[in-house]
Amino acid sequence: MTTVDDRPDTTLRRPDVSPGRLFIGGQWREPAEGGRFNVVDPSTGTVVTSVARASTADVNDAVDAARAAFDGWAATPGRHRARILHRVADVVRARADELVAVESLDVGKPVSLCRPVDVETTAEQYEYYAALAQGIDGATRQIPIPSHAYTRREPLGVVAAITPFNFPLILSSSKIAPALAAGNTVVHKPAEDTPLSALLMAEILAEAGVPGGVVNVVTGYGSEIGEHLLRHPGVDKVAFTGSTAVGRHAASVAGGQLKPMTMELGGNAAHIIFEDADVEKAIGAAIKGFVFNTGQFCMGGPRLLVAAPLYDAVVEALAGAVPHVPLGDPFDPATVIGPMAGERHLSKVERHVAQAKKDGGRIVAGGQRADRDGFFFHPTVIADLPDSSSVVQEEIFGPVLTVQRFDTEDEAIAMANGTPYGLAAGLQTENLARAHRVAARLQAGIVWVNDWAMLDPAIPFGGVKDSGYGREYGPEALAAYTRTKSVVISLA
Repeated sequence: MTTVDDRPDTTLRRPDVSPGRLFIGGQWREPAEGGRFNVVDPSTGTVVTSVARASTADVNDAVDAARAAFDGWAATPGRHRARILHRVADVVRARADELVAVESLDVGKPVSLCRPVDVETTAEQYEYYAALAQGIDGATRQIPIPSHAYTRREPLGVVAAITPFNFPLILSSSKIAPALAAGNTVVHKPAEDTPLSALLMAEILAEAGVPGGVVNVVTGYGSEIGEHLLRHPGVDKVAFTGSTAVGRHAASVAGGQLKPMTMELGGNAAHIIFEDADVEKAIGAAIKGFVFNTGQFCMGGPRLLVAAPLYDAVVEALAGAVPHVPLGDPFDPATVIGPMAGERHLSKVERHVAQAKKDGGRIVAGGQRADRDGFFFHPTVIADLPDSSSVVQEEIFGPVLTVQRFDTEDEAIAMANGTPYGLAAGLQTENLARAHRVAARLQAGIVWVNDWAMLDPAIPFGGVKDSGYGREYGPEALAAYTRTKSVVISLA
């Protein structure tokens, strides 16, 4: 699918990417209706290739292929499925250069972060669920009826995995790996903005020995094929990551069919710096929390709440440090902040910053597009906004940090919990009792203390409130791809 130029050890160059096709039933094919759409490099704004625009007929074929493959894959012993998943991890690492280049080209991710974060996490997820695949079992139950009673954990069937643009590799593997470990088959619909790594991963899965039809990839628009996947009677479960607005619609469709669903939706995490924090360390974590992945991170920390005695010093430190975070070409190893994934995402950030100024916010760093090709926005820090501002209440999804002050622990917790979201939260403190006390009161699926974005496939994450339900990662995710059956055999 791709070729990568020869390179020195520290330099990875933009790849040449062949036009993308659909992957259905273990075969590459053109779409039934012949449609295609363009893929744009967000760092230059130029078209790099085109991919197939699947139709509902293509989705039907993908679901049929997944259904046909299900019985054989579900009957494959867990140990054998585990071996295949281990080989997936091995091939991911062997083809890491290709994956880094494609993901960076497609999303605008800096290569310096894409390799250790996106690609290595993908490999680790397949390794982790390979281990769990070997231990899927039920339990015997003692009941007063003369019987032998036990439970079985069985796969659900065909899973529709619908993934977003910001972490294509990680957020697809967080669904596909546990689904396969449990014995399900998958139809994957990646975001239309960033489909390239999904197609490369289909190639990798096949190379690793995943049988044809077990994983199928259909590229196209959510309003067309995504909607059809949600409504398809042959789909047994939906795993969705995306915006809260789209998630509400998806849940209503799936609920109407009594179809199980897990949803990781929007976030607007608060990051609290208490007066007893290590300030230098806290500021570093705060910067990481809002510039990581150019702020296109549902578990980012875009709201910084600072204890009043530290507020002015923290704002001043951020104003001095943030403009020096390297922004530029994602293929430059020195780059930390790349472009936004597209013009519509960049325009949304601009609208939020303009609104912040109207609401009395003080721009202490950034605040505008970068003067260069592509969809770049300078990392931005906004102080003094009131809680009522939409910029505080809504998910910005860009490299923008709001900074607010608080006086008491209770006030900080109330502010942190004061938005409709509840995906992640964090706090900075040297007080162990406070760390546990505040973590227990924060309304979030994951809470970090004295750092940000500490993630591992063993640690589940997911939302509360408008941030969704269900969990990704950990044994909790694996359980969500199985159902429990009880068997009771009379001994009378």
